[in-house]
Amino acid sequence: MKTIIILIVALFVVWLGYGMLKNNETTTSGADVTTPTTKVPNQNTNTVTLTPSAPSVETMSTTATSNSTALVTGQVKPNGAGTSYWYEYGETSALGTRTTSQQIGSGYKFIPTPAYITGLKANTLYYFRLSGSNRFATTNGATHTFQTNTNPPPQGSAPTTRTTSATTISRTTANINGTVNPNNSATTYWFEYGTDTEFGNLTAFQQIGSGNSQISASVSLSDLAPLTKYYFRLNAQNGYGTVNGPILSFTTTGPSNPGQPTADTTSAKNVTSTSATFTGVINPNGAQVTYWFEYSEDSLLGQLIGSGTPEQTVSAGTKNVTVQTDINLIPKKKYYYRLVAKNQYGAVRGDIVSFTTNK
Repeated sequence: MKTIIILIVALFVVWLGYGMLKNNETTTSGADVTTPTTKVPNQNTNTVTLTPSAPSVETMSTTATSNSTALVTGQVKPNGAGTSYWYEYGETSALGTRTTSQQIGSGYKFIPTPAYITGLKANTLYYFRLSGSNRFATTNGATHTFQTNTNPPPQGSAPTTRTTSATTISRTTANINGTVNPNNSATTYWFEYGTDTEFGNLTAFQQIGSGNSQISASVSLSDLAPLTKYYFRLNAQNGYGTVNGPILSFTTTGPSNPGQPTADTTSAKNVTSTSATFTGVINPNGAQVTYWFEYSEDSLLGQLIGSGTPEQTVSAGTKNVTVQTDINLIPKKKYYYRLVAKNQYGAVRGDIVSFTTNK
């Protein structure tokens, strides 16, 4: 009998995982409904305007039962407003008892909504339905039934989830992070994020198996707005329920619009009779920069020595970056040099700095 219970639970979890992946496939093709705005491009490059509304709710008839428990599931689409879901159940169609509410954000994708109902009577027929609610209305799904039996309940619990700080934050990108413990049941995780605590955006569903240890979860976000505060949280789900991690935030860097870099020539270092290190400071101002040093024995740099030092690059960013280049020179000569930096928005030259090589 124990083998039968394990088989039922395994089949239920496989069905749940397949439903998540299938839902993710169908909602990421065609119209993209997880962008921060309510205007969504379709396959014909037209624009569809999505208006927030009451959630869409579908109760699934598939269940896995024991003598005192039932695994039930369905799916809910929040339709643009922060939404919670729960199940109502009872021994008659009047129902009468409900599970704890779970939060699923405000996106425009259907999200699987499992729940693990406990405290049931053996060999009893129960009615149940899924409900979802947001600020617009509460929507009730269809009512189905399940029958408990004499089998002992399966062993397992909902996952443990923790949201951790965002990293590698730039003008338009960031990595959001967290940890999940599946607690011995096949588990899927995803992140929600947006410019307020209703989020509105979902990352892809990721499966992490059924172990019993903390697993790192991380997703790279792109196409973010500069100088904007974003809220995010990690969610995890298995056959025993959905768990929301704490809400954290980060702010993307500036400038609002990238521009030409700044370049500041600084004093030469490590000066010997035959070499020196040219130094300077660059701020890329949001776009990748190419830089080099021009140098000459002419104080106005009217006659450069060659074409200057080899070109090097600094990645896009908004912080000052110290750069330097080693160069071979002639003894007892006075040299003049300056830093040159350019990106797609323009080129700039730093002030001219001088030094004299040793004897």
